Amino acid sequence: MHYNAPMVTRRTLIPWPPAAEPAPAEAPSCEVSVVIPVFNEEKSLPALHAGLHQVLSGMGRTFEIIYVDDGSSDGSLQVLQGLAAADPRVMVVQLRRNFGQTAAISAGMDHARGEAVVCLDADLQNDPADIPRLLAKLEEGYDLVSGWRRHRRDHWLWRTTPSRLANWLISWVVDFKLHDIGCTQKAYRRELLQHIHLYGQMHRFIPALALMVGARVAEIPVNHHPRRFGRSKYGLGRTLSVLLDLITVKFLGSFANNPIKFFGGFGLSLIGGSVLTGLLMLYQKWTASQSLIQTPLLLLSAMLFILGFVCLLLGLTAELLIRTYHESQGKPTYVVRRIYRSSP
Repeated sequence: MHYNAPMVTRRTLIPWPPAAEPAPAEAPSCEVSVVIPVFNEEKSLPALHAGLHQVLSGMGRTFEIIYVDDGSSDGSLQVLQGLAAADPRVMVVQLRRNFGQTAAISAGMDHARGEAVVCLDADLQNDPADIPRLLAKLEEGYDLVSGWRRHRRDHWLWRTTPSRLANWLISWVVDFKLHDIGCTQKAYRRELLQHIHLYGQMHRFIPALALMVGARVAEIPVNHHPRRFGRSKYGLGRTLSVLLDLITVKFLGSFANNPIKFFGGFGLSLIGGSVLTGLLMLYQKWTASQSLIQTPLLLLSAMLFILGFVCLLLGLTAELLIRTYHESQGKPTYVVRRIYRSSP
């Protein structure tokens, strides 16, 4: 599999004074990298690896499998160490603690060396047999191909219904139609990942972030299986997190380059509301002789309204500050303890 787009070296700290010649671009060492975040999936890993090995070996492409242990507390790391010792194409990235799925995916992408990068979950609900179809669609000229779990095998109330509502809301806010934006099973061109930086819990918004840098995005149906081992790590509790991340994505996509349009719009709206409220109070004073200091409800309502918006604006400002912190100092959102792989 060959791409015509130039390879871009990974971002590093710029030395001072700058070097006279730029560092050469890092060439991919295989055709396909498969990235799998792992958190307490000890029982699922043997069957997952067997399925991956069978599919990838039958494709006739060079590949590597990158497992990212996100602070598992069961025997997942021991199983992964055994897989890495038995196969030089397996890399295990162990994080020091549980940083979350977004950081684990980011760690795997940073260590990936393939021309194409495929992500999927470790719980056996994503089907490795869909990888060739994702890559075939990618070769049609797309930069990102997202899986669509058309027939989900999750609980309809706790998982499927909230997911459909979230997909509709996200598609409406970011003005981009995807049936299943939260599906982990996706394929990416290597060069696209150089322009996408993940923070917080932004992994579910990767297609929207990709569109911000001009990527071509496609979606294809993929298989989805019932969970065989353990319990889901997600529930209704993540709904609030999704909504807050959605606000951040909308802000970054529409106002990141000119935030005064956002902050100024709110400021002018609040000032306008204050003026109208003052005029209404003066009108009631002149027509009904109502005292301006004996109606505490108006003051309470105004204070709560302003405080709510101040909190929202502070949150968005903090998002910008944390990105500046990470980008300027080259600090990742994860810390690697050790990498396990056998010698070729």
